[in-house]
Amino acid sequence: MDYKEISKGILRSIAILTAICIGLFLLNEIQILISYLIIAAVVSLIGRPFVNFFTNKLKLKNTTASILTMGILTGIVIGIISLFVPLVIEQGKNLSLLDVDSFKENILFLYSELSSYLISYGFSLDNSIFNLNWLNNIDFTFLPEILNSVGKTLGNLTIGILSVMFISFFFLKDSKLILNSLLVLIPKKSNKKFKKSFDSISVLLSRYFAGLILQIFILFIIYTILLLIIGTPNAIVIAFLCSLLNLIPFIGPFIGGILMILLTMSSHITQDFSTVILAKAIYVAIGFAIGQVIDNFFSQPFIFSNSVRSHPLEIFIVIISGGLLFGAVGMIAAVPSYTALKVIGKEFLSENRIVKELTKNL
Repeated sequence: MDYKEISKGILRSIAILTAICIGLFLLNEIQILISYLIIAAVVSLIGRPFVNFFTNKLKLKNTTASILTMGILTGIVIGIISLFVPLVIEQGKNLSLLDVDSFKENILFLYSELSSYLISYGFSLDNSIFNLNWLNNIDFTFLPEILNSVGKTLGNLTIGILSVMFISFFFLKDSKLILNSLLVLIPKKSNKKFKKSFDSISVLLSRYFAGLILQIFILFIIYTILLLIIGTPNAIVIAFLCSLLNLIPFIGPFIGGILMILLTMSSHITQDFSTVILAKAIYVAIGFAIGQVIDNFFSQPFIFSNSVRSHPLEIFIVIISGGLLFGAVGMIAAVPSYTALKVIGKEFLSENRIVKELTKNL
């Protein structure tokens, strides 16, 4: 037995493990930067059609086209942020006017009335998951403090947005910057295949993100009409926020629905609870459910089948798997990551039967 070879093998293994540990440590330390890079890559994919339009149709230079595109995207971001400022201020005022004791009494009174009504049909809320007696032990004074913490995060959010925009500009200006960076890690003999895969991924993901924008826009229109009919102040802002949350699969719509109901209730906080606040909350819940039905059975299947060319059931399984493995972030990144893997698989493993079946529509 060659002890030198064994020693070299042990040292090599230790070196590899050490390198992996150092790599994981560095990734953990720069995870915010990695997040910025990923978001910037997404922004550049969304902005790519604008750059192509300016360069191909208007014959502008790539740098000028990139500046104009970033100007448009920055204007959109500033517009969105400016929309939320009045909402935060108004909701803060509404919550500051909240009579906490009266609010608790109204909820418990409504619960008591509903419980008495259902008892006549042999159903007791006291022995169900809808038992609200625990409300007596809750201090509702935390409600006015919720929005006060929003301002503390605006500084970090601003820095993040500026960083993403700065990186996105160079991704748009130097369209091959990401590709050339990745090619350093790829063997030269595979460069041609990888370039082809990268171009295909860029096209599919650009379509996917454009589809998501269309999905958000459809929900935004539905929610805006709903809130305007009900008479909710800042209907456009609330509708946009709740439609944006739909980007988070499964969890997002639930959060959006709860948020829409709470913001609607807080907007009418000075009115009668039973006849006004509760009624409007029920109308919002019904309207929101209708919007979700339209989104789940019409918008999403159309978007997924025409953008990433995957079956809705296939997408559902991928999203669930991403959520189980990596949580909410995994659910958001599941479809783009799966699409990229499919394209790479088709290019490098085209003879594999499973890959052939999964990528036959690409």
